[in-house]
Amino acid sequence: MSAQDGGICRVKLAAGRLTATQARVIAESAARFGNSILELTNRSNLQIRGVRLDAARELAGALVTAGLGPRVPGADDVRNVLLSPAAGRDPSAYLDTRALGDRLLDLLQDEPSFHGLSAKFAILLDGGEVLSVLEHPHDIWLSACPDGKRFNVGLAGIPGADCLGSVADADVPMWVDRVLRTFLAFATPDQSRIRDVMASAARTAFLREVTTAPLTDATAIAGERSLSDAPGVYRQRQAGLCMVVAQSCLGRLEANQLAALATLAERYGRGWIHLTPWQGVVLPDVEQGLADEALAAVADVGMLVDPAAPLTRLVACSGNAGCAKAQADTKADAVRLADALADVEAPPKVHLSGCARSCASARVQPFTLLAQPGGRYHLYQRIEAQAGLGLRQASDIDIESAAAWLRMHHRESFND
Repeated sequence: MSAQDGGICRVKLAAGRLTATQARVIAESAARFGNSILELTNRSNLQIRGVRLDAARELAGALVTAGLGPRVPGADDVRNVLLSPAAGRDPSAYLDTRALGDRLLDLLQDEPSFHGLSAKFAILLDGGEVLSVLEHPHDIWLSACPDGKRFNVGLAGIPGADCLGSVADADVPMWVDRVLRTFLAFATPDQSRIRDVMASAARTAFLREVTTAPLTDATAIAGERSLSDAPGVYRQRQAGLCMVVAQSCLGRLEANQLAALATLAERYGRGWIHLTPWQGVVLPDVEQGLADEALAAVADVGMLVDPAAPLTRLVACSGNAGCAKAQADTKADAVRLADALADVEAPPKVHLSGCARSCASARVQPFTLLAQPGGRYHLYQRIEAQAGLGLRQASDIDIESAAAWLRMHHRESFND
């Protein structure tokens, strides 16, 4: 697809995982065929930006040769199964979801009728990990139960909301297959997502078809789960090993940064890089005695490792430098906002969106700056009882005014 700064090549990754070798191929391809800019997405994938149109075929060939393409032609768009970047390694998880995630990816790719699903159609497979983001709405969500044998499940939402029941782990592929086939049977041409069918007159009949066996009653889960997306060092369930977690600067990497991360993944880990749905990276399998050294090395290549740094709390789209629809240079404005909030304790989470599509954030952040003509912004605060971006707190303001408002009010809660 094309953008303001050239073509965009979307690279979908199985469970967000990259080998160091694959990372180097992507980095070399971004420098050779694009503008050396890589963007991390909120689905643990990445994009190569600034691709020359005459290089598209050669770029695709390089990526496929590196094992970064679909297993069957025509299946690339549907490879949307999101796992925690700590799947199989988080000691807090109820079970290891990696093998099941691979089975769901195979299901989506091997059935030709599923290739017609929207490129945005997505499945969340949550194993109970601490390193997780559960606020991204998915067409199908499956959240592991504490017994490690079942998943609570739901549609068109997030784990815990409108749970339909539970399914044994062995029956998950069969149930997902049924949901997908039922959705395709019920959906009209203008209904590309499950939420569209759920909002239509067909909702009751659709749910009747997908809530029979093997689905049973939902499993009650007591208390709230601890979640984190903060940079730092996290212990693994494998003895003596840990994960080094870092944040990209506003979701963007230079090609040389990814190449450097590949080297660090081999030096300190076992050659793996995991991307996160909050636009960060995880280097797993690092010996605990080398964790601090590895974290410092990751910082040296330009990654953010201080959870208190305002830039780790900001999300910004490509802005008008990369998108014709954007009304402002959101990434440059985000850097200015971070500088203005540098001395704020516990800085707020803010999404700077160049237009109303809000591409960079899959969920509404506590605060949103929505760009307006002329590069100014409306400022919104999320409110649970209000749809959309929330309550508009200020209109047509510049970044300095937004920073002043956030410094004064960001600790106030307007949620019910």
